[in-house]
Amino acid sequence: MKHVILAGLVAASIAAPSVASAQAVIDNGTIRLGVSAEGQLNNGGFGVFDIRNNVDGTRAGCACEGWGVANAGTGVQGYANNASGISNLTLDSFTSTGSTAVSNTSLTSGGLSITHSFSPSIAADLYQVDVTITNTSGAAMTGNLLYRRLMDWDIEPTAFNEYVTIQGSNGAANVLGVNRNGFADNNGPLTFSGAYTGDFVDAGPTDHGALFDFTFSPLAAGASQKFSIFYGASLNEASALSALGRVGAEVYSFGQSARDINGGTPGFSTFIFGFAGVGGTALPGVPEPATWALMILGMGAVGGAMRRRTAVKARIAFA
Repeated sequence: MKHVILAGLVAASIAAPSVASAQAVIDNGTIRLGVSAEGQLNNGGFGVFDIRNNVDGTRAGCACEGWGVANAGTGVQGYANNASGISNLTLDSFTSTGSTAVSNTSLTSGGLSITHSFSPSIAADLYQVDVTITNTSGAAMTGNLLYRRLMDWDIEPTAFNEYVTIQGSNGAANVLGVNRNGFADNNGPLTFSGAYTGDFVDAGPTDHGALFDFTFSPLAAGASQKFSIFYGASLNEASALSALGRVGAEVYSFGQSARDINGGTPGFSTFIFGFAGVGGTALPGVPEPATWALMILGMGAVGGAMRRRTAVKARIAFA
């Protein structure tokens, strides 16, 4: 699919901090996101875009990226996805700057308010989305709070044909289940009729995505549940893991081109979709490849200095 981006439209979407704009294109100089007013992606000609390689991970074809929330006790739910539409959600406010966006929504039928706050993370390869869901019903929830987030990976330049990985979900306390159906309904786990797969590595290549269903304890009246989502891309898989480690991500998906299964081919990007605060084990901080090189050079210099000092001591001792 060809994408023609009007410069004026992009500039307007970046500059306008209002509900009327209904979207924002934001970036941190490395990653660019097209954010819709209700907090879903794929808008303004961008999904998750790597500025360095001029490639996107979600914008081609189906605009399938979105979320759903549900109260398991009452069965009330709402969702937002530019492919399947918006249901039972009221947009309360949407504001943005050139690098941030904040979406505030609530269930139209009442009971829950949802905030998605987009901002650059401490890792340049990742955008952070802080999610806050608050029980506004005036009474304690009688069932668990459920949240779904999914995307159809369309990794350029081989959109509709990519490798997908999901890791960290096995054993994560708040992960209800995962699979690679990026075309599923955002209605949430209450209406899910598919099958969960658990973790997997390099499935494909084919046209697929990543789906994550989460379950949290019932909220008391006025209480909130918070967790974070990460979107981005790295120039290789090692850097992607390093970025996830820096932000403390626990569960994640990678999307990689059909021509880049190992994540490191020049000109290709490893796209990232991750979560923190979902009851999993945070990835360890892994030094970037360049950092490793500096560390190795540093250790070599230290080793050389130690050898020189040892040699000097030896000459003094045996002079």
